[in-house]
Order: sequence, then C-alpha cells, then structure tokens
Amino acid sequence: MDHKTVRRLFNEGKRLLKAVPFPALEAKVLLLHAASLDEKDFYSDPGAQLPGKVARRFMGLIRRRLAGHPLDHLTGWKEFWSLPFKVGPGVLVPRPETELVVEKAIESAAGRRPSILDVGTGSGNIAIALARELPLARITAVDISARALKIARANAAVLNAVGIRFVRSDLLSAFGKARPLFDVIVSNPPYVSRREWKELATEVRDHEPKRALVGGDKGTEFIGKLIRRSHGFLRSGGRLVMEIGAGQKDEVRSLFGDGWDEIEFRRDLAGVPRVVAARRRRSRPMSS
Repeated sequence: MDHKTVRRLFNEGKRLLKAVPFPALEAKVLLLHAASLDEKDFYSDPGAQLPGKVARRFMGLIRRRLAGHPLDHLTGWKEFWSLPFKVGPGVLVPRPETELVVEKAIESAAGRRPSILDVGTGSGNIAIALARELPLARITAVDISARALKIARANAAVLNAVGIRFVRSDLLSAFGKARPLFDVIVSNPPYVSRREWKELATEVRDHEPKRALVGGDKGTEFIGKLIRRSHGFLRSGGRLVMEIGAGQKDEVRSLFGDGWDEIEFRRDLAGVPRVVAARRRRSRPMSS
C-alpha cells in the first residue's frame, strides 16, 4: 500500500466503519493507536505522510473491529476515573457508570483509614481508583480469574497504586474461617440474566468473560449471594456498595434482610438506578 496522509487514512477508516455507532471517533482512535500519534499530531498536521506499515496496521485494526472485536481490546486500554487501564480478553472492560461505585465508596470511607474489599476486581479499576483517592486505605481485591488478577496487578504497578493485596478467590472463599472485617465492600458483580446475555452485542458476548457478566437465570442470583456473604465480613456500620442492572432496583432491595439499613440507590446519567449502597445494621449495645 502506498504512503497515505493522516487525513486520507482517517477518512477511509471512517467510511469503512460507517456501521458502528461513532465511526469518526473510532477511526481516529484506531489511527492514533496504529500510528503511535497523539491528538495534537492528528489535528496539527493532517497532511503528514504515514508509512505503508502504519496504513496496513490501521486497516488490520479496521477489519478486526468490523469482525466484532471491541475497540478497547484493539487499543489494549480503557480510561476509567481519568486513568488508563490495560484491558483485554479475560477481563470486563470498565464502564463509565461504574465510577458511581467509586464515588459512593469514597463517601463511605471518608475520614478514616478504611479497610476495603473489592469483590470481582477484573482489571482492578475500582480498587486502583480507590487506592489513588484514599492512599491510607488498606485494600484487598479478589477475583476468581488468574488472568484478570495478572492484568489487575500490572495496572496497579503502572498506575502506582500501592497498598493493594490481590487474592485469587471464588467470591469470599479464600478467607476460609478467618473472617476479616472490612469497613467497605465494593463490587461490580455479574448481574445480566441468561436471557439478556443472549441478546447482548456481539462484541460483548463473544469477547468479554461470560462469568463476569451473567449473574444467574434472573441476573440477581450472584448479587443475593454477595449480600448474604458480605454481612459477615463487614464491621458494624460498614457498607456494601455495588453496581446493579437496569430494572433490578426492587428485586435487589428485597434481597436485603433485617441485618441491613440505610439502603440507598444512585442513578446513572440515563436516570437508571445503577448503584446500591447498604449499611450493616449497627449492633445494639447490650443492656446491663
């Protein structure tokens, strides 16, 4: 392929990607990645000639995108909490709405040297964002996937998020009978139903881990299990903060029993109740 300019390759990529929701944005992202350019280069010198190997690399990325590969897997990273996270097959790509979990967890931990547990850490995005915002926090991040933990550890190292202990665990099983107590437990748990999973976009269904997405037949089964297990790992007055699916508010509220109070839901930018926070009911002092 002959040398082409930044502008010509961008326009060609935009044309080829016309079936995706934001063809111009995706063409620019893939071109910057293929050519190792930044946005300043893109806008300041659109007539710059690019070598044939860059054009071939760019067209290869375009073909893979059209075949259904997620944009973030093609570039290898995703921004979350204004931080660049390495992502790839085997981990859930961080979504903007999950930042609501981080916000609520920070509020719940304010003014203390909190002990925080992140269940199903994936790329480590929640735990690392919290470590950056709460440098005195003691954070444990667990995941059942060894591949996810490898990526999470790499992200923590690159982003200088110190003080996070990564543990391989199926839910909370790694703790055995030790039962450490935490001030805050956070999670972006699987909450998609089996029926909904079949209807997800190909780029999600075929390239992101099903285990991190599907929460059971109804979608709330894993959430219910996490609520029940978390109660015994929270200090009196500690909080559970987790993301939930659209339309699950009433079902999730019903899963909290008498051991919980101050149940609060927060809406995302689309107005959907997206995050639930609940307090482990404070123990009443024994009367003398």
